[in-house]
Amino acid sequence: MTPADLAATIRQFTIDVLEQRGLDTSAVPEAVTVERPRNPEHGDYATNVALQVAKKVGLNPRELGQLLVDALGNHPAIASAEIAGPGFINLRLASDAQGQLVAQILEAGKAFGNSDLYAGKKINLEFVSANPTGPIHLGGTRWAAVGDSLGRVLEAAGAEVTREYYFNDHGGQIDRFARSLVAAAKNEPTPEDGYGGAYIQEIAAAIMAKQPEALSGSDAQVQELFRAEGVEMMFAQIKESLHEFGVDFDVYFHENSLFESGAVDRAIQKLKDNGNLYESEGAWWLRSTDFGDDKDRVVIKSDGNAAYIAGDIAYVADKFDRGHNLAIYMLGADHHGYIARLRAAAQALGYDPEAVEVLIGQLVNLVRDGEAVKMSKRAGTVITLDDLVDAIGVDGARYSLVRSSVDSTLDIDLDLWTKASSDNPVYYVQYGHARLCSIDRRAAEAGVSTDGELDLGLLEHEKEGELIRTLGEFPAVVKAAAELREPHRVARYAEELASAFHKFYDSCHILPKADEEPALIHTARLALAQATRQVLSNALALLGVSAPERM
Repeated sequence: MTPADLAATIRQFTIDVLEQRGLDTSAVPEAVTVERPRNPEHGDYATNVALQVAKKVGLNPRELGQLLVDALGNHPAIASAEIAGPGFINLRLASDAQGQLVAQILEAGKAFGNSDLYAGKKINLEFVSANPTGPIHLGGTRWAAVGDSLGRVLEAAGAEVTREYYFNDHGGQIDRFARSLVAAAKNEPTPEDGYGGAYIQEIAAAIMAKQPEALSGSDAQVQELFRAEGVEMMFAQIKESLHEFGVDFDVYFHENSLFESGAVDRAIQKLKDNGNLYESEGAWWLRSTDFGDDKDRVVIKSDGNAAYIAGDIAYVADKFDRGHNLAIYMLGADHHGYIARLRAAAQALGYDPEAVEVLIGQLVNLVRDGEAVKMSKRAGTVITLDDLVDAIGVDGARYSLVRSSVDSTLDIDLDLWTKASSDNPVYYVQYGHARLCSIDRRAAEAGVSTDGELDLGLLEHEKEGELIRTLGEFPAVVKAAAELREPHRVARYAEELASAFHKFYDSCHILPKADEEPALIHTARLALAQATRQVLSNALALLGVSAPERM
Protein backbone atom coordinates (compact mmCIF):
# COMPACT_ATOMS: atom_id res chain seq x y z
CA MET A 1 0.00 0.00 0.00
CA THR A 2 1.50 3.33 -1.09
CA PRO A 3 0.89 6.58 0.83
CA ALA A 4 -1.46 7.57 -1.99
CA ASP A 5 -3.44 4.35 -1.54
CA LEU A 6 -3.59 4.95 2.22
CA ALA A 7 -4.72 8.56 1.69
CA ALA A 8 -7.53 7.39 -0.60
CA THR A 9 -8.58 4.78 2.00
CA ILE A 10 -8.63 7.36 4.81
CA ARG A 11 -10.62 9.77 2.65
CA GLN A 12 -13.26 7.15 1.91
CA PHE A 13 -13.50 6.13 5.58
CA THR A 14 -13.94 9.81 6.52
CA ILE A 15 -16.77 10.19 4.02
CA ASP A 16 -18.39 6.99 5.31
CA VAL A 17 -18.19 8.14 8.94
CA LEU A 18 -19.76 11.51 8.09
CA GLU A 19 -22.50 9.95 5.95
CA GLN A 20 -23.45 7.58 8.79
CA ARG A 21 -24.09 10.63 10.98
CA GLY A 22 -25.82 12.71 8.31
CA LEU A 23 -22.99 15.23 8.19
CA ASP A 24 -21.69 17.25 5.23
CA THR A 25 -19.18 15.13 3.28
CA SER A 26 -18.13 18.07 1.07
CA ALA A 27 -15.88 19.15 3.96
CA VAL A 28 -13.55 16.23 3.18
CA PRO A 29 -10.61 17.47 1.07
CA GLU A 30 -9.93 15.90 -2.32
CA ALA A 31 -6.36 15.13 -1.23
CA VAL A 32 -5.97 13.83 2.31
CA THR A 33 -2.53 14.48 3.81
CA VAL A 34 -0.59 11.38 4.85
CA GLU A 35 2.93 11.82 6.22
CA ARG A 36 5.58 9.76 7.92
CA PRO A 37 6.04 10.91 11.54
CA ARG A 38 9.44 12.29 12.46
CA ASN A 39 9.52 9.86 15.35
CA PRO A 40 9.01 6.30 14.03
CA GLU A 41 7.71 5.26 17.48
CA HIS A 42 4.53 7.21 16.72
CA GLY A 43 3.68 4.92 13.81
CA ASP A 44 4.27 4.34 10.13
CA TYR A 45 2.06 7.19 8.94
CA ALA A 46 0.02 10.05 10.36
CA THR A 47 -2.89 12.13 9.05
CA ASN A 48 -4.48 15.39 10.18
CA VAL A 49 -7.78 14.83 8.36
CA ALA A 50 -9.82 15.02 11.58
CA LEU A 51 -8.34 18.46 12.32
CA GLN A 52 -9.14 19.61 8.77
CA VAL A 53 -12.75 18.42 8.75
CA ALA A 54 -14.12 18.41 12.32
CA LYS A 55 -15.00 22.06 12.87
CA LYS A 56 -16.57 22.33 9.39
CA VAL A 57 -19.07 19.63 10.33
CA GLY A 58 -19.62 20.72 13.94
CA LEU A 59 -17.51 18.07 15.70
CA ASN A 60 -14.59 18.24 18.09
CA PRO A 61 -11.39 17.12 16.24
CA ARG A 62 -10.63 14.41 18.81
CA GLU A 63 -14.22 13.19 18.61
CA LEU A 64 -13.99 12.80 14.83
CA GLY A 65 -10.48 11.41 15.21
CA GLN A 66 -11.74 8.67 17.54
CA LEU A 67 -14.54 7.76 15.16
CA LEU A 68 -11.98 7.39 12.36
CA VAL A 69 -9.60 5.42 14.57
CA ASP A 70 -12.41 2.97 15.41
CA ALA A 71 -13.28 2.55 11.72
CA LEU A 72 -9.72 2.36 10.37
CA GLY A 73 -8.69 -0.15 13.00
CA ASN A 74 -10.97 -2.70 11.33
CA HIS A 75 -9.28 -2.37 7.93
CA PRO A 76 -7.17 -5.46 7.12
CA ALA A 77 -4.26 -3.36 5.82
CA ILE A 78 -4.03 -1.35 9.06
CA ALA A 79 -2.45 -3.05 12.05
CA SER A 80 -3.27 -0.25 14.49
CA ALA A 81 -4.71 3.26 14.62
CA GLU A 82 -4.59 5.66 17.54
CA ILE A 83 -5.41 9.27 18.21
CA ALA A 84 -2.73 11.72 19.35
CA GLY A 85 -2.68 15.33 20.50
CA PRO A 86 -5.56 17.55 19.38
CA GLY A 87 -6.76 15.03 16.77
CA PHE A 88 -3.88 13.58 14.77
CA ILE A 89 -4.23 9.93 13.80
CA ASN A 90 -1.17 7.67 13.89
CA LEU A 91 -1.30 4.47 11.85
CA ARG A 92 0.71 1.29 11.54
CA LEU A 93 0.31 -0.86 8.46
CA ALA A 94 -0.01 -4.63 8.54
CA SER A 95 3.10 -6.36 7.24
CA ASP A 96 1.07 -7.92 4.42
CA ALA A 97 -0.03 -4.46 3.26
CA GLN A 98 3.54 -3.20 3.31
CA GLY A 99 4.66 -6.25 1.38
CA GLN A 100 2.09 -5.56 -1.31
CA LEU A 101 4.03 -2.43 -2.22
CA VAL A 102 7.10 -4.53 -3.02
CA ALA A 103 5.00 -6.64 -5.38
CA GLN A 104 3.54 -3.48 -6.99
CA ILE A 105 7.01 -2.12 -7.69
CA LEU A 106 8.25 -5.36 -9.22
CA GLU A 107 5.17 -5.55 -11.42
CA ALA A 108 5.36 -1.91 -12.54
CA GLY A 109 9.11 -1.96 -13.17
CA LYS A 110 10.32 1.16 -15.00
CA ALA A 111 6.81 2.62 -14.86
CA PHE A 112 6.76 2.77 -11.03
CA GLY A 113 6.58 6.42 -10.05
CA ASN A 114 4.76 7.47 -13.21
CA SER A 115 1.37 9.17 -13.10
CA ASP A 116 -1.24 10.75 -15.37
CA LEU A 117 -0.98 14.12 -13.63
CA TYR A 118 -0.33 15.93 -16.93
CA ALA A 119 -1.97 13.47 -19.31
CA GLY A 120 -3.00 15.37 -22.45
CA LYS A 121 -0.70 18.29 -21.62
CA LYS A 122 1.64 19.45 -24.41
CA ILE A 123 4.56 21.31 -22.88
CA ASN A 124 7.18 23.32 -24.74
CA LEU A 125 10.27 23.23 -22.53
CA GLU A 126 12.94 25.67 -23.69
CA PHE A 127 16.31 25.49 -21.98
CA VAL A 128 20.01 26.23 -22.49
CA SER A 129 19.45 28.38 -25.64
CA ALA A 130 23.02 29.71 -25.30
CA ASN A 131 24.12 32.11 -28.03
CA PRO A 132 26.36 30.39 -30.62
CA THR A 133 29.18 32.79 -29.83
CA GLY A 134 31.16 30.47 -27.57
CA PRO A 135 31.10 27.17 -25.66
CA ILE A 136 28.33 26.60 -23.10
CA HIS A 137 29.29 28.18 -19.78
CA LEU A 138 28.39 26.86 -16.33
CA GLY A 139 25.05 28.67 -16.16
CA GLY A 140 23.97 27.05 -19.42
CA THR A 141 25.36 23.73 -18.22
CA ARG A 142 23.17 23.94 -15.11
CA TRP A 143 20.14 24.47 -17.31
CA ALA A 144 21.19 21.57 -19.55
CA ALA A 145 21.20 19.18 -16.59
CA VAL A 146 18.13 20.60 -14.82
CA GLY A 147 16.13 21.13 -18.01
CA ASP A 148 16.71 17.63 -19.31
CA SER A 149 15.82 16.16 -15.92
CA LEU A 150 12.70 18.32 -15.67
CA GLY A 151 11.65 17.09 -19.10
CA ARG A 152 12.00 13.49 -17.89
CA VAL A 153 10.01 14.24 -14.73
CA LEU A 154 7.22 15.94 -16.67
CA GLU A 155 7.04 12.97 -19.04
CA ALA A 156 6.84 10.64 -16.05
CA ALA A 157 3.83 12.73 -14.98
CA GLY A 158 2.13 12.04 -18.31
CA ALA A 159 3.01 15.17 -20.27
CA GLU A 160 4.07 15.30 -23.91
CA VAL A 161 7.26 17.38 -23.76
CA THR A 162 9.01 19.16 -26.62
CA ARG A 163 12.58 19.98 -25.65
CA GLU A 164 13.54 23.13 -27.50
CA TYR A 165 16.74 25.10 -28.01
CA TYR A 166 16.25 28.71 -29.15
CA PHE A 167 19.11 29.37 -31.50
CA ASN A 168 20.02 33.06 -31.47
CA ASP A 169 21.44 33.68 -34.93
CA HIS A 170 20.19 37.25 -35.30
CA GLY A 171 21.54 40.47 -33.83
CA GLY A 172 24.58 42.33 -32.50
CA GLN A 173 26.22 39.48 -30.56
CA ILE A 174 26.54 37.42 -33.74
CA ASP A 175 28.09 40.41 -35.53
CA ARG A 176 30.69 40.78 -32.77
CA PHE A 177 31.40 37.05 -32.96
CA ALA A 178 31.99 37.31 -36.72
CA ARG A 179 34.30 40.33 -36.32
CA SER A 180 36.28 38.39 -33.69
CA LEU A 181 36.74 35.48 -36.13
CA VAL A 182 37.85 37.79 -38.94
CA ALA A 183 40.37 39.46 -36.62
CA ALA A 184 41.73 36.06 -35.56
CA ALA A 185 42.03 34.95 -39.20
CA LYS A 186 44.01 38.13 -39.97
CA ASN A 187 46.18 37.68 -36.83
CA GLU A 188 44.84 40.99 -35.55
CA PRO A 189 43.94 41.77 -31.90
CA THR A 190 40.47 40.84 -30.71
CA PRO A 191 38.05 43.76 -31.24
CA GLU A 192 37.31 45.70 -28.06
CA ASP A 193 33.73 44.38 -27.93
CA GLY A 194 34.65 40.97 -29.34
CA TYR A 195 35.13 37.45 -28.04
CA GLY A 196 38.45 36.01 -26.92
CA GLY A 197 39.65 32.54 -26.07
CA ALA A 198 41.35 29.68 -27.89
CA TYR A 199 38.07 28.54 -29.44
CA ILE A 200 37.94 31.71 -31.58
CA GLN A 201 41.39 30.92 -32.97
CA GLU A 202 40.34 27.29 -33.58
CA ILE A 203 37.17 28.21 -35.49
CA ALA A 204 38.92 30.92 -37.53
CA ALA A 205 41.62 28.42 -38.50
CA ALA A 206 38.97 25.84 -39.44
CA ILE A 207 37.20 28.36 -41.69
CA MET A 208 40.46 29.24 -43.39
CA ALA A 209 41.27 25.56 -43.90
CA LYS A 210 37.83 24.96 -45.41
CA GLN A 211 37.89 28.13 -47.54
CA PRO A 212 41.45 29.44 -48.13
CA GLU A 213 40.05 32.48 -49.97
CA ALA A 214 37.77 33.43 -47.07
CA LEU A 215 39.50 36.79 -46.54
CA SER A 216 39.06 37.81 -50.18
CA GLY A 217 36.23 40.12 -51.17
CA SER A 218 34.66 43.16 -49.59
CA ASP A 219 34.53 43.69 -45.83
CA ALA A 220 30.80 42.92 -45.88
CA GLN A 221 31.33 39.69 -47.84
CA VAL A 222 34.13 38.55 -45.51
CA GLN A 223 32.04 39.41 -42.44
CA GLU A 224 29.05 37.45 -43.77
CA LEU A 225 31.15 34.41 -44.69
CA PHE A 226 32.77 34.23 -41.25
CA ARG A 227 29.39 34.81 -39.60
CA ALA A 228 27.69 31.97 -41.45
CA GLU A 229 30.55 29.49 -41.21
CA GLY A 230 31.48 30.45 -37.66
CA VAL A 231 27.94 30.14 -36.30
CA GLU A 232 27.52 26.75 -37.98
CA MET A 233 30.82 25.44 -36.56
CA MET A 234 30.23 26.86 -33.07
CA PHE A 235 26.74 25.44 -32.89
CA ALA A 236 27.99 22.05 -34.08
CA GLN A 237 30.41 22.08 -31.14
CA ILE A 238 27.62 23.10 -28.75
CA LYS A 239 25.37 20.27 -29.96
CA GLU A 240 28.20 17.75 -29.66
CA SER A 241 29.01 18.86 -26.09
CA LEU A 242 25.34 18.62 -25.11
CA HIS A 243 24.94 15.20 -26.73
CA GLU A 244 27.95 13.83 -24.86
CA PHE A 245 26.36 15.31 -21.72
CA GLY A 246 23.25 13.24 -22.44
CA VAL A 247 21.14 16.19 -23.54
CA ASP A 248 19.44 16.24 -26.95
CA PHE A 249 16.65 18.46 -28.23
CA ASP A 250 13.55 17.78 -30.29
CA VAL A 251 13.62 21.24 -31.87
CA TYR A 252 16.44 23.67 -32.64
CA PHE A 253 14.54 26.86 -33.32
CA HIS A 254 16.35 29.57 -35.28
CA GLU A 255 15.51 33.10 -34.18
CA ASN A 256 16.31 34.35 -37.66
CA SER A 257 13.46 32.22 -39.05
CA LEU A 258 10.95 34.43 -37.24
CA PHE A 259 12.09 37.40 -39.32
CA GLU A 260 12.58 35.53 -42.61
CA SER A 261 9.16 33.82 -42.42
CA GLY A 262 7.29 37.03 -41.66
CA ALA A 263 6.24 35.76 -38.20
CA VAL A 264 7.52 38.96 -36.56
CA ASP A 265 5.60 41.16 -39.02
CA ARG A 266 2.43 39.12 -38.49
CA ALA A 267 2.67 39.33 -34.69
CA ILE A 268 3.26 43.08 -34.83
CA GLN A 269 0.31 43.58 -37.17
CA LYS A 270 -1.92 41.53 -34.86
CA LEU A 271 -0.95 43.76 -31.93
CA LYS A 272 -1.64 46.87 -33.98
CA ASP A 273 -5.01 45.50 -35.02
CA ASN A 274 -6.11 44.65 -31.47
CA GLY A 275 -4.90 47.97 -30.09
CA ASN A 276 -2.13 46.59 -27.89
CA LEU A 277 0.60 48.33 -29.90
CA TYR A 278 0.66 52.12 -30.05
CA GLU A 279 2.89 54.73 -31.69
CA SER A 280 4.76 57.34 -29.67
CA GLU A 281 7.88 59.41 -30.38
CA GLY A 282 8.32 57.69 -33.72
CA ALA A 283 8.43 54.20 -32.18
CA TRP A 284 5.84 51.45 -31.64
CA TRP A 285 5.25 50.37 -28.05
CA LEU A 286 3.59 47.31 -26.51
CA ARG A 287 0.99 48.20 -23.87
CA SER A 288 2.68 45.73 -21.53
CA THR A 289 1.77 47.70 -18.39
CA ASP A 290 -1.87 46.79 -19.12
CA PHE A 291 -0.84 43.17 -18.54
CA GLY A 292 1.28 43.43 -15.41
CA ASP A 293 4.67 44.59 -16.74
CA ASP A 294 6.45 47.45 -14.98
CA LYS A 295 6.72 49.54 -18.16
CA ASP A 296 5.63 49.56 -21.78
CA ARG A 297 8.17 48.04 -24.16
CA VAL A 298 9.49 49.39 -27.46
CA VAL A 299 8.81 46.83 -30.20
CA ILE A 300 9.72 48.87 -33.30
CA LYS A 301 12.39 51.49 -32.72
CA SER A 302 12.19 55.00 -34.16
CA ASP A 303 14.67 54.00 -36.87
CA GLY A 304 12.22 51.36 -38.08
CA ASN A 305 14.23 48.37 -36.87
CA ALA A 306 12.69 45.72 -34.62
CA ALA A 307 13.73 45.73 -30.97
CA TYR A 308 14.81 42.43 -29.40
CA ILE A 309 11.38 41.88 -27.85
CA ALA A 310 9.82 41.69 -31.34
CA GLY A 311 11.37 38.25 -31.79
CA ASP A 312 10.22 37.22 -28.31
CA ILE A 313 6.63 38.21 -29.13
CA ALA A 314 6.60 36.24 -32.36
CA TYR A 315 8.22 33.27 -30.62
CA VAL A 316 5.52 33.18 -27.92
CA ALA A 317 2.87 33.07 -30.62
CA ASP A 318 4.73 30.34 -32.52
CA LYS A 319 4.93 28.07 -29.45
CA PHE A 320 1.20 28.17 -28.85
CA ASP A 321 0.33 28.01 -32.55
CA ARG A 322 2.26 24.73 -32.72
CA GLY A 323 -0.26 23.22 -30.29
CA HIS A 324 1.52 23.57 -26.96
CA ASN A 325 -0.69 24.52 -24.02
CA LEU A 326 2.16 25.33 -21.64
CA ALA A 327 5.43 27.10 -22.45
CA ILE A 328 8.22 26.85 -19.88
CA TYR A 329 11.25 29.10 -20.35
CA MET A 330 14.40 28.35 -18.35
CA LEU A 331 16.47 31.52 -18.25
CA GLY A 332 19.62 32.81 -16.57
CA ALA A 333 20.00 34.87 -13.42
CA ASP A 334 19.99 38.19 -15.33
CA HIS A 335 16.60 37.58 -16.97
CA HIS A 336 14.15 38.41 -14.17
CA GLY A 337 12.63 41.16 -16.30
CA TYR A 338 11.56 38.60 -18.87
CA ILE A 339 8.93 37.07 -16.61
CA ALA A 340 6.47 39.95 -16.82
CA ARG A 341 7.24 40.90 -20.42
CA LEU A 342 6.77 37.37 -21.82
CA ARG A 343 3.49 36.91 -19.97
CA ALA A 344 2.38 40.37 -21.13
CA ALA A 345 3.27 39.51 -24.72
CA ALA A 346 1.24 36.29 -24.53
CA GLN A 347 -1.80 38.04 -23.07
CA ALA A 348 -1.59 40.92 -25.57
CA LEU A 349 -1.68 38.35 -28.37
CA GLY A 350 -4.75 36.69 -26.85
CA TYR A 351 -3.11 33.68 -25.18
CA ASP A 352 -3.44 32.65 -21.54
CA PRO A 353 -0.62 34.31 -19.56
CA GLU A 354 -0.82 31.48 -17.01
CA ALA A 355 0.41 29.18 -19.79
CA VAL A 356 3.75 30.99 -19.77
CA GLU A 357 6.19 30.03 -17.01
CA VAL A 358 9.66 31.44 -16.55
CA LEU A 359 12.17 29.66 -14.32
CA ILE A 360 15.24 31.64 -13.30
CA GLY A 361 18.47 29.79 -12.53
CA GLN A 362 21.22 31.22 -10.37
CA LEU A 363 24.96 31.13 -10.98
CA VAL A 364 27.35 28.20 -10.57
CA ASN A 365 30.87 28.41 -9.15
CA LEU A 366 33.60 25.79 -9.12
CA VAL A 367 35.77 25.38 -6.03
CA ARG A 368 38.98 23.39 -5.57
CA ASP A 369 41.05 23.30 -2.37
CA GLY A 370 38.71 25.91 -0.95
CA GLU A 371 39.50 28.38 -3.75
CA ALA A 372 37.36 29.45 -6.69
CA VAL A 373 38.37 28.03 -10.06
CA LYS A 374 38.17 30.91 -12.51
CA MET A 375 39.88 30.16 -15.80
CA SER A 376 38.92 27.89 -18.69
CA LYS A 377 41.38 26.17 -21.00
CA ARG A 378 39.53 27.15 -24.19
CA ALA A 379 37.08 29.92 -23.38
CA GLY A 380 39.60 32.11 -21.59
CA THR A 381 37.29 33.91 -19.18
CA VAL A 382 34.58 31.38 -18.27
CA ILE A 383 34.31 27.75 -17.20
CA THR A 384 32.51 25.60 -19.77
CA LEU A 385 30.42 22.43 -19.83
CA ASP A 386 33.40 20.51 -21.21
CA ASP A 387 35.64 21.82 -18.40
CA LEU A 388 33.20 20.55 -15.76
CA VAL A 389 32.84 17.14 -17.44
CA ASP A 390 36.62 16.84 -17.73
CA ALA A 391 36.91 17.55 -14.00
CA ILE A 392 34.21 15.29 -12.51
CA GLY A 393 32.65 13.26 -15.35
CA VAL A 394 29.19 13.36 -16.90
CA ASP A 395 27.38 11.65 -14.00
CA GLY A 396 29.07 13.80 -11.39
CA ALA A 397 28.39 16.96 -13.36
CA ARG A 398 24.73 16.19 -13.98
CA TYR A 399 24.02 15.04 -10.44
CA SER A 400 25.85 17.97 -8.81
CA LEU A 401 23.91 20.45 -10.93
CA VAL A 402 20.48 18.85 -10.44
CA ARG A 403 20.52 18.07 -6.70
CA SER A 404 20.08 21.70 -5.56
CA SER A 405 17.25 24.15 -6.19
CA VAL A 406 18.02 26.49 -9.08
CA ASP A 407 16.83 29.39 -6.90
CA SER A 408 20.19 29.48 -5.12
CA THR A 409 23.76 30.02 -6.26
CA LEU A 410 25.59 26.70 -6.45
CA ASP A 411 29.19 26.01 -5.43
CA ILE A 412 30.56 22.74 -6.81
CA ASP A 413 33.49 21.40 -4.79
CA LEU A 414 35.61 19.50 -7.31
CA ASP A 415 37.43 17.67 -4.51
CA LEU A 416 34.13 16.33 -3.14
CA TRP A 417 32.64 15.27 -6.48
CA THR A 418 35.70 13.24 -7.48
CA LYS A 419 35.83 11.24 -4.22
CA ALA A 420 35.04 7.52 -4.37
CA SER A 421 33.37 7.64 -0.96
CA SER A 422 29.99 8.07 0.68
CA ASP A 423 30.75 11.79 1.04
CA ASN A 424 30.16 12.11 -2.70
CA PRO A 425 26.37 12.01 -3.22
CA VAL A 426 26.41 10.53 -6.72
CA TYR A 427 28.93 7.88 -5.71
CA TYR A 428 26.80 7.03 -2.65
CA VAL A 429 23.64 6.52 -4.73
CA GLN A 430 25.37 4.68 -7.58
CA TYR A 431 27.21 2.45 -5.12
CA GLY A 432 23.84 1.53 -3.61
CA HIS A 433 22.61 0.44 -7.04
CA ALA A 434 25.80 -1.50 -7.77
CA ARG A 435 25.52 -3.25 -4.41
CA LEU A 436 21.94 -4.25 -5.21
CA CYS A 437 23.09 -5.67 -8.56
CA SER A 438 25.76 -7.66 -6.70
CA ILE A 439 23.06 -9.11 -4.44
CA ASP A 440 21.15 -10.27 -7.51
CA ARG A 441 24.24 -11.99 -8.90
CA ARG A 442 25.03 -13.69 -5.58
CA ALA A 443 21.40 -14.76 -5.20
CA ALA A 444 21.53 -16.53 -8.56
CA GLU A 445 24.71 -18.32 -7.48
CA ALA A 446 23.05 -19.36 -4.18
CA GLY A 447 19.92 -20.59 -5.91
CA VAL A 448 17.67 -17.96 -4.31
CA SER A 449 14.96 -16.68 -6.64
CA THR A 450 11.77 -14.64 -6.39
CA ASP A 451 10.11 -16.70 -9.14
CA GLY A 452 8.69 -19.25 -6.73
CA GLU A 453 6.71 -18.93 -3.52
CA LEU A 454 6.86 -15.43 -2.08
CA ASP A 455 5.60 -14.39 1.37
CA LEU A 456 6.14 -10.62 1.59
CA GLY A 457 4.26 -10.53 4.90
CA LEU A 458 7.49 -11.81 6.49
CA LEU A 459 9.08 -8.38 6.06
CA GLU A 460 8.51 -7.30 9.65
CA HIS A 461 11.94 -6.01 10.69
CA GLU A 462 12.12 -2.32 11.60
CA LYS A 463 14.65 -1.58 8.82
CA GLU A 464 12.57 -3.51 6.31
CA GLY A 465 9.57 -1.37 7.18
CA GLU A 466 11.58 1.86 6.91
CA LEU A 467 12.89 0.83 3.49
CA ILE A 468 9.44 -0.14 2.22
CA ARG A 469 7.92 3.13 3.40
CA THR A 470 10.74 5.05 1.69
CA LEU A 471 10.05 3.14 -1.53
CA GLY A 472 6.38 4.07 -1.22
CA GLU A 473 7.19 7.78 -1.27
CA PHE A 474 8.69 7.70 -4.77
CA PRO A 475 5.47 8.37 -6.77
CA ALA A 476 4.67 11.40 -4.60
CA VAL A 477 8.23 12.70 -4.96
CA VAL A 478 8.07 12.47 -8.76
CA LYS A 479 4.65 14.14 -8.81
CA ALA A 480 5.86 16.98 -6.57
CA ALA A 481 9.00 17.40 -8.69
CA ALA A 482 6.77 17.78 -11.77
CA GLU A 483 4.23 20.11 -10.18
CA LEU A 484 6.84 22.37 -8.58
CA ARG A 485 9.35 22.12 -11.48
CA GLU A 486 11.95 20.90 -8.97
CA PRO A 487 13.82 17.81 -10.18
CA HIS A 488 16.28 18.21 -7.30
CA ARG A 489 13.62 16.51 -5.16
CA VAL A 490 14.32 13.27 -7.03
CA ALA A 491 18.06 13.51 -6.33
CA ARG A 492 17.53 14.11 -2.62
CA TYR A 493 15.06 11.23 -2.54
CA ALA A 494 17.60 8.93 -4.21
CA GLU A 495 20.07 9.70 -1.41
CA GLU A 496 17.41 9.01 1.22
CA LEU A 497 16.55 5.71 -0.45
CA ALA A 498 20.21 4.68 -0.70
CA SER A 499 20.60 5.44 3.01
CA ALA A 500 17.52 3.37 3.92
CA PHE A 501 18.84 0.49 1.82
CA HIS A 502 22.32 0.55 3.37
CA LYS A 503 20.75 0.47 6.85
CA PHE A 504 18.56 -2.47 5.83
CA TYR A 505 21.57 -4.26 4.33
CA ASP A 506 23.56 -3.79 7.54
CA SER A 507 20.71 -5.10 9.75
CA CYS A 508 19.15 -7.93 7.73
CA HIS A 509 20.75 -10.95 6.07
CA ILE A 510 19.28 -10.92 2.61
CA LEU A 511 20.80 -14.18 1.45
CA PRO A 512 21.38 -17.41 3.42
CA LYS A 513 24.74 -17.91 5.10
CA ALA A 514 27.03 -20.66 3.84
CA ASP A 515 25.53 -23.30 6.15
CA GLU A 516 21.90 -22.22 5.67
CA GLU A 517 19.24 -23.47 3.31
CA PRO A 518 17.30 -20.81 1.38
CA ALA A 519 14.10 -19.91 3.23
CA LEU A 520 11.03 -17.78 2.53
CA ILE A 521 12.54 -14.85 4.44
CA HIS A 522 15.46 -14.82 2.02
CA THR A 523 13.23 -14.69 -1.04
CA ALA A 524 11.12 -11.96 0.57
CA ARG A 525 14.21 -9.89 1.33
CA LEU A 526 15.57 -10.51 -2.16
CA ALA A 527 12.27 -9.20 -3.56
CA LEU A 528 12.63 -6.12 -1.38
CA ALA A 529 16.20 -5.64 -2.65
CA GLN A 530 15.03 -6.01 -6.24
CA ALA A 531 12.26 -3.46 -5.69
CA THR A 532 14.81 -1.07 -4.21
CA ARG A 533 17.09 -1.58 -7.19
CA GLN A 534 14.20 -0.79 -9.53
CA VAL A 535 13.22 2.43 -7.78
CA LEU A 536 16.84 3.59 -7.46
CA SER A 537 17.29 2.91 -11.17
CA ASN A 538 14.08 4.82 -11.97
CA ALA A 539 15.23 7.80 -9.90
CA LEU A 540 18.66 7.91 -11.56
CA ALA A 541 17.01 7.67 -14.98
CA LEU A 542 14.93 10.77 -14.19
CA LEU A 543 18.18 12.59 -13.39
CA GLY A 544 19.86 11.38 -16.57
CA VAL A 545 22.53 9.66 -14.45
CA SER A 546 23.74 6.11 -15.11
CA ALA A 547 22.90 3.21 -12.79
CA PRO A 548 26.10 1.10 -12.79
CA GLU A 549 25.92 -2.62 -12.07
CA ARG A 550 29.52 -2.74 -10.83
CA MET A 551 31.76 -0.17 -9.17
